[in-house]
Amino acid sequence: MRRVRWSWGSAAIGAASAAAATALIVGRPRDPTFHLISINLSSFKLNLPYLDLELVLTVHVTNPNLVPIHYAPTTMSIFYDGSRLGTAEVQAGSQPPMSCSLIHLPARLDGLELAHHATKILSDAARREMSLQANVDIAGTARVLWWHHRFSVHVESHVVVDPVFLDIIHQENHSETTVYIA
Repeated sequence: MRRVRWSWGSAAIGAASAAAATALIVGRPRDPTFHLISINLSSFKLNLPYLDLELVLTVHVTNPNLVPIHYAPTTMSIFYDGSRLGTAEVQAGSQPPMSCSLIHLPARLDGLELAHHATKILSDAARREMSLQANVDIAGTARVLWWHHRFSVHVESHVVVDPVFLDIIHQENHSETTVYIA
């Protein structure tokens, strides 16, 4: 029978390898989640001969990552029937690790685009269902120890709303995160 010699060096390397593998599995970047909570009409602006609408979108955002994130301001595009109907402004901000928060996005719907789709919008209002799409790219940094890693998140949303009471009937949100190593 052959005797195996115990080596503290081998044990330390094995423990360090196991700790590194665990850190990679647990600490891997995860996509944030977004959920539209409410839409509130904030004002009408007369832009003769059209009427612009201003809304506030309340969005629930979850950061499932083990690190805090900081993101730059950006603009979300809102589409209706294949046309850009308006925009929503995302202010710069940050979010702690493994947390959720509500953000309020001021949005503006263009009166000219509303007028171009008036027939379909009235039809949707009669059915009490209006289908909207939204896209946004959010850029920021995530701090891991003393390094700041750049990332971007692309979010695509499909939302069905009641155009009369602005209730959210259904939504599907998809986000994809890209982390830049260099």
